[in-house]
Amino acid sequence: MGRLLVEQVVTADGYAADPAGGIDFFEALVRPGADGEVDLNDAEQLAYVAQADAILFGATTYRMFADYWPGVDPAVEQVAELIDRLPKFVVSNTLEAAPWGDDEIEVLRGDALASASMLKERFATVIVWGSLVLTDALLAAGLVDELHLRVVPVLLGEGRSFTPPAVADRTLELGHVEARPGGVVSLRYVVR
Repeated sequence: MGRLLVEQVVTADGYAADPAGGIDFFEALVRPGADGEVDLNDAEQLAYVAQADAILFGATTYRMFADYWPGVDPAVEQVAELIDRLPKFVVSNTLEAAPWGDDEIEVLRGDALASASMLKERFATVIVWGSLVLTDALLAAGLVDELHLRVVPVLLGEGRSFTPPAVADRTLELGHVEARPGGVVSLRYVVR
């Protein structure tokens, strides 16, 4: 069986979304010329994505990615080439179709946990980005093998945590930690 890796961008106080559900706290850091700008081509992130065999999204994150990534120039953001070549899936019972630039990605209908389990059987490494509702279910069901947090130097004070309350006493084993440009800290945990 393959591995399912979840990556979340979180604030220093542990929020993955602001109180309105937005991620402006991160988008402000990646704008060209931003104070403490995040390096979108950092080697650690490129290596992380390069290990993936497939990408799984929830519907909301799929929409955010589909609005942005298909048109990105890989010469500017190198990860765009990696994202483009990987098979992509979206878990949704409401989306009619999932356009990705000139292509379509596969919509997995029905039970999200069954879909994620099927992808773990089919691919060696599946990455889930963001997708907070999907990630809640995956964590609660014990389907997440690795948690990758990119902690950004921002405090929100309130918002949406990156974990559900039902996750309770889950032990993590630190696999990697690295300070990144722009004050970002990259943490990788194996979920027990």
